[in-house]
Amino acid sequence: MSDKYLDLGSWINDGVEHLLENYGDAFDKTGQWVSGFSEGIEALLMFPPAWLLIALFVALGLWRIGARFALFTAVAFTLIVLTGFWEQTLVTLGLTLSATLISLLVGIPLGIWAASSERISTVTRPILDFMQTMPAFVYLIPAAMLFGLGRVPGIFATVIFAMPPAVRLTNLGIRQVNKELVEAGQAFGCNRRQLLFKVQLPNAMPSIMAGVNQTIMMALSMVIIASMVGAGGLGNDVLASIQRLDIGLGFESGMAVVLLAIILDRITESFGTPRQTRSDSLYARLCALLSSAKTSPTPGTTK
Repeated sequence: MSDKYLDLGSWINDGVEHLLENYGDAFDKTGQWVSGFSEGIEALLMFPPAWLLIALFVALGLWRIGARFALFTAVAFTLIVLTGFWEQTLVTLGLTLSATLISLLVGIPLGIWAASSERISTVTRPILDFMQTMPAFVYLIPAAMLFGLGRVPGIFATVIFAMPPAVRLTNLGIRQVNKELVEAGQAFGCNRRQLLFKVQLPNAMPSIMAGVNQTIMMALSMVIIASMVGAGGLGNDVLASIQRLDIGLGFESGMAVVLLAIILDRITESFGTPRQTRSDSLYARLCALLSSAKTSPTPGTTK
């Protein structure tokens, strides 16, 4: 083994031990808050019967995308129920939503700050690069040391891994707002806050929603990995299939993850773009039917 001339690892270990010795109570209280927040979301998902929650997702898919996707959603969730992974899927969904909400609560304001200050943007860019390129498994080590095993370290590791897209795309979206719109807002007497909420954020919403979509996808992928520290959900079944070399269990649990990812991806993506009328949309067909009924001439009338 070659000699180390710069032992960064020992410095990191000393830093984590220093945090535990001096701020252990703060980490415990933060962990309790995050645990309660996540458990509340999970309890909310577990409260309605499976058929009602499936019906809500189907209705959302019908409203936002169309009848075909609504049918796919119904078949996908029914398949998950029939294979016995419904409860684990809800736990995974709860963990994903918890980590995503925390990521957005931190990431979107940080992206707004970076868009308004070139210095903040310059400082945050390499940090975000580091957060995105560091192997995901590495985040589990300090999270487990600071918060122990369970869902809390999994959520914190997921937040670190999933937050960069929210910051980057919020920053990018605000910077790409047409300067003429900003100048028009200033000409009409908008102050800085009004300019942000009435001009910049509405016009940057497609980019911000793309960041939300990417944050959810990265959070879902990291939540599966977080099963290594006891986060729970479908990740436990994936990990068990690897340990036992059980191909069937791995396929079933992996299929549940894929189906959940497709549904979340398509629904969140639909909020980032204007809803267009599609041929397979029940809403579009009803609108077309009503429109044709209004415009068609009644018998016995002349033009």
